[in-house]
Amino acid sequence: MLSDIEIAQNAKMKHIRDVAASIGIAEDDLEFYGKYKAKIASELWGKVKDNENGKLILVTAINPTPAGEGKTTTTIGLGDALTNMGKKCVLALREPSLGPVMGIKGGAAGGGYSQVVPMEDINLHFTGDMHAITAANNLLSAMIDNHIHQGNALDIDVTNIVWKRVVDMNDRALRHVVVGMGGKVNGIPREDGFMITVASEVMAILCLANDLEDLKKRLGEIIIGYNRSGEPVKASDLKAQGAMAALLKDAIKPNLVQTLEYTPCFIHGGPFANIAHGCNSVQATKLAMKLSDYTITEAGFGADLGAEKFMDIKCRMAGISPDAVVIVATVRALKYNGGVKKTDLKEENVDALKKGIVNLEKHIKNMKSFGVPVVVAVNRFDTDSEEELNTVIERCHELGAECALSEVFAKGGEGGLDLAEKVISAVENQKADFKPAYDTDMSIKDKINEIVTKIYGGKGVNYTPKAQKQIARLEELGLDKKPVCMAKTQYSLSDNAKLLGRPENFEITVSNVRVSNGAGFIVVETGNIMVMPGLPKVPAADNIDVDADGKITGLF
Repeated sequence: MLSDIEIAQNAKMKHIRDVAASIGIAEDDLEFYGKYKAKIASELWGKVKDNENGKLILVTAINPTPAGEGKTTTTIGLGDALTNMGKKCVLALREPSLGPVMGIKGGAAGGGYSQVVPMEDINLHFTGDMHAITAANNLLSAMIDNHIHQGNALDIDVTNIVWKRVVDMNDRALRHVVVGMGGKVNGIPREDGFMITVASEVMAILCLANDLEDLKKRLGEIIIGYNRSGEPVKASDLKAQGAMAALLKDAIKPNLVQTLEYTPCFIHGGPFANIAHGCNSVQATKLAMKLSDYTITEAGFGADLGAEKFMDIKCRMAGISPDAVVIVATVRALKYNGGVKKTDLKEENVDALKKGIVNLEKHIKNMKSFGVPVVVAVNRFDTDSEEELNTVIERCHELGAECALSEVFAKGGEGGLDLAEKVISAVENQKADFKPAYDTDMSIKDKINEIVTKIYGGKGVNYTPKAQKQIARLEELGLDKKPVCMAKTQYSLSDNAKLLGRPENFEITVSNVRVSNGAGFIVVETGNIMVMPGLPKVPAADNIDVDADGKITGLF
């Protein structure tokens, strides 16, 4: 079988105007980025906002393992399957970050014969959204340090600035830095640090804003730090929101591309789910719902992270809710959760599968607790035995969830027809009764406890003295009645990446609590979570190259 990039490069794409026309978007509502990419003009929303919403399907997964689950691939394949069945379907996905593309995870454009294209463009610079977000974030950083250098009229406490610089790359050397060195002309020396762009509050704001005016208002509400009296200082105090919004005036517009089988796909925004809220933009999702019978979207990493934040943050703020949830799992990953080494996953091991399937069971239970129908997609591998596959299917049925085998990686939409049929059946025969996991009027600690005990399955929460003080201060300032965005390892239901399966009787340790005031949520950092990842010993960048004709190799 050809590699992902070879399949993508051999694809015969339609002009993006033809893809847009298939869902009723006129050429006048497109801003072309070459033949195969376009941004959607802001005027389109006014033309379609009164359309009836199509059904919204969320695709999530079990906790990720080195064996791979294929969540984005399944999302794309499901969309193509629905299109093949004559349904008007639109995908709504996140944009890849250069960090994982050049690091260990690779790109985020699907795989095999279920991909979005042009794959190289999407995984690299695309339409420049990531760069615009990086620039807007770092403009605010520059204005903070310039204000201090120019006399500090706002009396900003240089030891209590919470705003960080960002770069869209895994660069551990930038986690902790000192800026302003080199004498008086170069500013005031202070400790600072970098996050990866997808963890920036600017990214979260872009993904949650309804329009440009809402974006500008939210940017102004960003709390950059505190003055020496302990009062918050906002971006609007620095008069930064206008220039930041100007940098983002094009980035806020959803991007339109296509799958290998010509299903339209909006790719817009890309916050990580382990350190941010993990969902594509509200604008792209709501627009897709107005233009389709079925909108298929995804949330990052496992359902304990991305799906929980989709329900409790995105749906709450956007006024939407899913009609069904698809949980992606593999026999290989479940055996890994059952204690099988990565090197032995090809061997049949029903006992280990039964031991590791508890991870899937917890995610099914969690998604059902939100009041939505659940369908499990088993991403099939050639090494899966019939007994192993039947074991998963039978257990899903016992838990009240439909289960379908998916072969979209090898067969494209054709390999997802059974999954598509079960999703349609779930939507048509089971009425969703959506409810979030907690009430935002609860205290910060109560909201955290609800997530830890109900979603993760833990017994309680420990707080560092620093986190205790931060929570108390947010409550004093009246900034506590917001959803919480848990920053936690993606590899476990707990905050310990080594605890696989369905751990019990564990406690989560909260180390840092900060408010993303413009985005509208409270970020709760647990364990040793890092907001600036590092590259592995052998990064993916080692194998990426481009020839004299501009043909890229090594992307995956």
